Amino acid sequence: MFRTLCLLAAALIAATMPGAASAAEKPKLPILVPITGFLALEGTSQRNGALLAIEQSGIEIDAEVIDTQTSPEVALTALERALRDQPIAVVGPILGTQMLALIPRASEAGVPLLTISGTAQITEMGSEHVFRFFPGDAVVKRAQARYAVEELHAKRPAILYQTTAYGQSGRAHLVEQFESMGAAVVYEEGVAPTAKDLTPALSKALAARPDVLILHLHAPSTALAIRQARALGAKMPIVAGSAMHQPQTAALLEPTELAGVCAESGSSPISGGSPKMEAFAAAYRARFGTEPDAFAAAQYDGTGMALAVIAAGADTPAELRDHLARERYEGVAMAYRSDGKGNMAHDAVIICYDGQTHTPKLVKRYEGAAG
Repeated sequence: MFRTLCLLAAALIAATMPGAASAAEKPKLPILVPITGFLALEGTSQRNGALLAIEQSGIEIDAEVIDTQTSPEVALTALERALRDQPIAVVGPILGTQMLALIPRASEAGVPLLTISGTAQITEMGSEHVFRFFPGDAVVKRAQARYAVEELHAKRPAILYQTTAYGQSGRAHLVEQFESMGAAVVYEEGVAPTAKDLTPALSKALAARPDVLILHLHAPSTALAIRQARALGAKMPIVAGSAMHQPQTAALLEPTELAGVCAESGSSPISGGSPKMEAFAAAYRARFGTEPDAFAAAQYDGTGMALAVIAAGADTPAELRDHLARERYEGVAMAYRSDGKGNMAHDAVIICYDGQTHTPKLVKRYEGAAG
């Protein structure tokens, strides 16, 4: 009887110890993304990519989706809510200003952030908990500028960029890259993501007689800039940022308006190119009833890498972080490996539209940090 009572007491103590109940629970991987606001297209793609990876993994994961809207304060509140459940990692939002707000708190909590935000600064803050699965501005802006100069023979670019952390980061890399290649930026201007008329900025840019128009804007502003540039009679090539590769962005324009438009990206699922990418695109269409983009593919890969590490036995945030920091992963978009700062993606592509359809062709690939 005494031995039985001791065993029961031991079992009761073990059951009430911190972490005992959680051992039998599903790992938690909350998805913090902007699914309303001016970044809703990108955030929805990010969410869908993460969910598809989880569904295909066969691993029991608790993945609550929390809308971060477009405010750093809302994103930080969402992270605090997510941290209460002791997640093994968190999918962080694509919006750079939100990621910059989240990194200190996630680092303090010791929880990895998986993101596809391109803002360069997020991997320059010294945090060992940030892992970026979309090529950052140092990669894609180099590819964008190189394509304009080397392939289009541009010497007089004009730049329109967004007045967000993302826009300012990209603008700095573009200017630096153009200067290093001997191309003089003849005009540049920042525009707010809420701007409904870009004609004043475009008119001033065109008055400077550029031979290429460079855009580094979010999706709605990108479509608006192209439509209004063509309405103003702009005939020069346009090389846009990654928002332009999204099928939903292209759908906002007529195919004729897209003639002479190219864009940088990490990948282009709609353009195909490999059996793995085509299988991903088919699964995405079947699951969500829409075309995938590079943001969906990148978050699919980033989430897939984390799930592979969990399946291999990592069951704490620290173990997951250490594996992400040292291992290589073959995704559908590219191969991923940390550069020591959490930059996992190092390739870029250029896609172009022919003016006949909304489907772009992949015309140039830059591998190894846009080399």
